[in-house]
Amino acid sequence: MAVSGLLLLDKPEGWTSQDCVAKLRGVLGERRIGHAGTLDPLATGLLVVLVGRATRAAAYAEAEEKEYLASFRPGLTTDTQDITGNVLTVSRVLPTEAEIRAALPRFTGEQRQLPPMYSAIKVKGQKLYEIARRGGTVEREPRKIVIHELEYLGAEGEDHLLRVRCSKGTYIRTLCHDLGQALGCGGCMSALRRTASGAFRVEDARPIGSITRADRETLLPVETLFPGREKLVLTDEQERRCRCGGDFAVTAGEGEALFYAGSGEFLALGEVKDGRGRSVKSFYEV
Repeated sequence: MAVSGLLLLDKPEGWTSQDCVAKLRGVLGERRIGHAGTLDPLATGLLVVLVGRATRAAAYAEAEEKEYLASFRPGLTTDTQDITGNVLTVSRVLPTEAEIRAALPRFTGEQRQLPPMYSAIKVKGQKLYEIARRGGTVEREPRKIVIHELEYLGAEGEDHLLRVRCSKGTYIRTLCHDLGQALGCGGCMSALRRTASGAFRVEDARPIGSITRADRETLLPVETLFPGREKLVLTDEQERRCRCGGDFAVTAGEGEALFYAGSGEFLALGEVKDGRGRSVKSFYEV
């Protein structure tokens, strides 16, 4: 029986996002599994997993806004900008809590962030981290990001805990590195936990060890990714044309809409324009 939907996973430390996908393929007995928003092995927290036909929604599953809890370690810089990298510099002159708090406002709002060399961004067909592992470096263009909120939560040993709400594409490692540079002592990220991605929260996620074959039956519907769209139940003729990739007359407001069969099956994310409906991305089994 075909399976399709979303699974909210609480990724463990030490696993890559692809490790999680490989494990779930075996557990759920489904080859078509992907994820939205990669987490580094060091990071834990919310990973939105796409199962079955839901993998077709990958482009829509990357939420515009994310939230993290990050541990910032001042006085230490590394080549990866996190605690797992090779140490580059060590400073014994460390900032006070007040100095860290005072530096945070300059990192809120719209920013231009230089992507780290240890990242999956491609330059001329090569991933940056592949170049970095060979000891190379290339020029990168700063990218526009937005830090919506940057809150100081307190100190834990050598580290300072920050809550970050930001746009997609933000590198929290780089934020910690840049914060350290601004403080004059250097800094890196020592831990990271993703607590939210769009409307999804880590409190609703499951540890990978608790997932079983039975969870095939309890996946979140793929249309959960498309909140706020009008829901349209199609007639048999409209459904036939939808499944064939054709357009059809429909009475609805213009814009994106969710198309359903009379049986209740979710068919497609669609678009209504000039009184005609058409499928933008289909999710029915073929």
